[in-house]
Amino acid sequence: MGTATRTVVFTDLANYTAKVAQSDREGLRRILKEHEALVSPIVGKYGGRVVKNLGDSFLILFSAATDSLRAALDVQHMVTEGGGISIRLAMTTGDVEEIDGDAFGEAVNLAARILSKTPAGEIWFGTGTYVCMNQAEIPWDSIGRFRLKGIPGEQEIFRAIPRHRAWLSEPVASAARVGNLVRLMRGSRPPLLPPDPLLLFEGFPPGSRALQQAVDSLPVLNPASLWLATYNISPQDRLAWSESGRGLVIGTPDAVEAALQETLRAVSRSSGSDTIVLDVGTQADLELVICGLALPAVPLSDVVSSYSYDLLPDGRWVNRSDRSNVRVEVTADGILFQALCPGVSVNGRGLSSGETVKLAGGETITTPTGALGYRATQDGYAGMLLADTDMRLGVAEGQTAELGREPNHPGLAYPDRRGQDNIRWCSGPRAARARAGGFTLDRALAGRRQAAIAVTGDAIQLSPLHARCPTYIMRSDENLLERAESPIGVQVDDMIVAGTTVVALRAPE
Repeated sequence: MGTATRTVVFTDLANYTAKVAQSDREGLRRILKEHEALVSPIVGKYGGRVVKNLGDSFLILFSAATDSLRAALDVQHMVTEGGGISIRLAMTTGDVEEIDGDAFGEAVNLAARILSKTPAGEIWFGTGTYVCMNQAEIPWDSIGRFRLKGIPGEQEIFRAIPRHRAWLSEPVASAARVGNLVRLMRGSRPPLLPPDPLLLFEGFPPGSRALQQAVDSLPVLNPASLWLATYNISPQDRLAWSESGRGLVIGTPDAVEAALQETLRAVSRSSGSDTIVLDVGTQADLELVICGLALPAVPLSDVVSSYSYDLLPDGRWVNRSDRSNVRVEVTADGILFQALCPGVSVNGRGLSSGETVKLAGGETITTPTGALGYRATQDGYAGMLLADTDMRLGVAEGQTAELGREPNHPGLAYPDRRGQDNIRWCSGPRAARARAGGFTLDRALAGRRQAAIAVTGDAIQLSPLHARCPTYIMRSDENLLERAESPIGVQVDDMIVAGTTVVALRAPE
């Protein structure tokens, strides 16, 4: 048939390997027949064609991207009603060459790679399908950017939302768990708001006058605290709502209600946020809190020309991840900040997934994980991204605690960020030797034992411990880094900077 633009769909039975181990031959035949009986009629209904059966999966071609997604949604609806097998579906749209009843091309390879990431019971699709589909007809959200095996660069991936499912972003789920979620129903009066509320508008048509009046009736709030629950939304209404930093929960009313109830029923895991006190029975007089990512300036020693770090949903900065919320890249021209998922804003302006802005200093950043502050610095550093974390250590009067990659006990260990995926190297033999020797910013710029903090009476003293890796102090009322050459007095709310880690001195909560 030659080459034509098609939407390539893979379906796959979830947990098929486990089912093989648990079923006899007749049971496996029954499972595969059930899969085929479910998928084939729906594919035909929307004009698709099964190219081949791969045992527990199908390769299907559609002429229209929207029809492929409608078929996938119908499959998931039927699976839910049947209560039997579990299926995942993945797709993308692009040029496909059909030869001897088979399909070949980059779109086929990409769809297969997306399938490898797709969880059971979900429908994921690539940018090609996103561009070609009728967005007003398909409920969808973006789930971020992924590195896929054998596919150059990163790919943005989207998810189609069936009628029976809704996925809550972390800010909504977190607000529900702590009791700060305010559900504002259409026709209801504006409620009394708790401190730091998150408002979820329910039952309001997107772009409607009723929705605008409801927003206008509220006191001044951070746009990131306003969320709209809806199932179908036009591209224009989505952009108008989201571009100011507001959030969306895509789902039917029943699905959103079920997701909220499930969140409230979930057993909370220990977050590890309790302060560790060095001696049992002793109350801490000071907390050392890892509070941010320090960004050394580049080029760095003719070795690193630029580098990046990714922020995970749990608030940790890592070298590179498929499931990160944002990425910060440090270049010779400045600090680039990139949104990798929905729900990210800078100074109240919402960023689309993949959008990059240049930071200048003083920005307030909102992410699904929480808020970050960006502070520009100097003296070898380009800036710092600040937010207190749950990694903390309590220190009582008369005690001394160490900081570093591998501090002596008692100590607060810096994050262990291994790997070189985040580094762009300078040219030349020095960079080549560093790369071969396992150079990372965290290893090169911070020591195993970096500094010590001692609490004596009302005084707090910082002592640098490493001869080559410098330790800096940023006073709470200043924006300059001061190198600690010898023991020096510090105060609560001062910050210690070494390597890529920022530690704040906090009064115990």
